[in-house]
Amino acid sequence: MIKLGFVYLLAGLTFAGFAIYSARDAANPKRFGNAAFWGLTALGFLAGDRLGDLGNGVLVLGLAILGGLGLVGRGGRPLAPSGDRLASAERLGNRIFVPALVLPLVVAIGVLALKPVQIGGVPLMDPKQATLISLALAVIAAVAAALVLLRQPLSAPLQEGERLVNTVGWAILLPQYLAALGAVFAAAGVGKEIGILVTTYLPVDTRLAAVSVYCVGMAAFTMAMGNAFAAFPVLTGGVALPILVGQFGGNPAVICSIGMLSGYCGTLLTPLAANFNLVPPALLEIPDRYAVIKTQVPTALLMLIVNVVLMYVLAFQK
Repeated sequence: MIKLGFVYLLAGLTFAGFAIYSARDAANPKRFGNAAFWGLTALGFLAGDRLGDLGNGVLVLGLAILGGLGLVGRGGRPLAPSGDRLASAERLGNRIFVPALVLPLVVAIGVLALKPVQIGGVPLMDPKQATLISLALAVIAAVAAALVLLRQPLSAPLQEGERLVNTVGWAILLPQYLAALGAVFAAAGVGKEIGILVTTYLPVDTRLAAVSVYCVGMAAFTMAMGNAFAAFPVLTGGVALPILVGQFGGNPAVICSIGMLSGYCGTLLTPLAANFNLVPPALLEIPDRYAVIKTQVPTALLMLIVNVVLMYVLAFQK
């Protein structure tokens, strides 16, 4: 059976490759800091279950120190000349999109066709992790398609991946760690305390009020946390499940999906979502570091209003 460990192994080996190529980037003065950062990340994926809580805590502190001291930085390996890239794009035409289209296709095949498959009565892949395992298989298929299509050496994905992760830096790991923080908050009972505060100080005695509190709360908490995955278990456990589902009888699937989308509205509005909102201006050398956020404000607010309406209309149908 293919289990979640396969995904961790694939991710760990990828980050280990980034560490090796970072160390070999002689043009980058921060190459050893980059190598240490991605090496520790690889260690977490490859041996995190063996390190224990203390070991993983020390590992995360090491990552924080390397990132906080500015020891992780942009690589010295440049892009291919623009003329070569343009010529390649013109030669390929629309075929250049084939690797990107392979991703959703293989994920769909994995979830719909491979998930039910059993060999000797044993499932081919862990049914509980079928989507994530299918995504890992899709990445392998997409990389293979890109190598064949672009006629690149096997080392190209790791070389280009190393250049990309060192350009973005430590912020590329923010979604993973903020999502973990949300799980920690949920386990610590933060969601229950928020539920008590909401029911005590906010008017949630009507369905519209409760929907508004949940959607707006998801956006606001996401702005404070920097990630909707961190806000979701807290607000859903404290507001959505006990009030919208338990008290008003709402559809949990509809409520949770629209609630997560409401959180994404908050992602568009916060500088704490650095990998989305601060890294692009830095890479594009835009003078206003908050230019992306300012551009996204109207869309975020409009979508938040739409989410409130959609949840109110769709989540409580008999």
